[in-house]
Amino acid sequence: MTRIDAAGVEHPRASNNARIVSLVPSITELLFALGLGEHIVGRTGFCVHPREAVRAVPKVGGTKAVKVDAVRALAPTHVIVNIDENEKPTIDALAEFVPHVIVTHPLTAHDNLSLYALLGAIFNREQAAQSLSAALSSRLHAIAHEPWPERRVLYVIWRDPWMTIARDTYISSMLRLVNWHTWPDVEGGLTGGDRYPTFDFDDPALGNVERILLSSEPYRFTTKHRDELAADTRLAGKIVQLIDGELTSWYGSRAIEGVDYLRGLAEAAIRGL
Repeated sequence: MTRIDAAGVEHPRASNNARIVSLVPSITELLFALGLGEHIVGRTGFCVHPREAVRAVPKVGGTKAVKVDAVRALAPTHVIVNIDENEKPTIDALAEFVPHVIVTHPLTAHDNLSLYALLGAIFNREQAAQSLSAALSSRLHAIAHEPWPERRVLYVIWRDPWMTIARDTYISSMLRLVNWHTWPDVEGGLTGGDRYPTFDFDDPALGNVERILLSSEPYRFTTKHRDELAADTRLAGKIVQLIDGELTSWYGSRAIEGVDYLRGLAEAAIRGL
């Protein structure tokens, strides 16, 4: 059934008096896209889209530093969490007093379709969910039928230490839509630090990487970082570029724009940019 979440829990339809706390930035944006803005009573400080609308929604800490008492004070009927974004002890603490904790864990671009359906069914927004699904499906269909040349890329999310992503992450899945394959070829499992391994630019295996993608989040890489790495003799011959982390890592409604963004990057690469 479409109302079964990533933890295997089936949720009943919400009433018209639902009070939702979202602890996931991309989910907060998706809830607004589904027309649920009036029901959102709490969010994290990282929930910044849609920019104007979220300003009126109280903050309850960060994704990994949730203020449980602040959530309790808002008397939510539903809290929406994500396996990667939120800590399990926090989720367990919330489940002690929140009637419905909805667990999400999209790992591929196509998983957004079931995410739309899940929240649409729970919160009585099926039509809005179907509209989002139609928009994303058409883009996924089109991009899948393009003969994208294979690229080997390193997607960098942090420095000191340098960190990247495993192949079974949502970001890596998004990049594969245009046949960009992330290095290293490892999978991190459902949770844990192995999903975001450290690496060293001295690693000989980096020789097969053609592009180094510096994400705008969670570490905010800038043109200064890009220029420093581009001048590093260890990376001679590689293209170093900045990439919008929101458009590659935010699922939900942002995935629609994300597919278009990746198409643009891949087309630019074909042109030698």
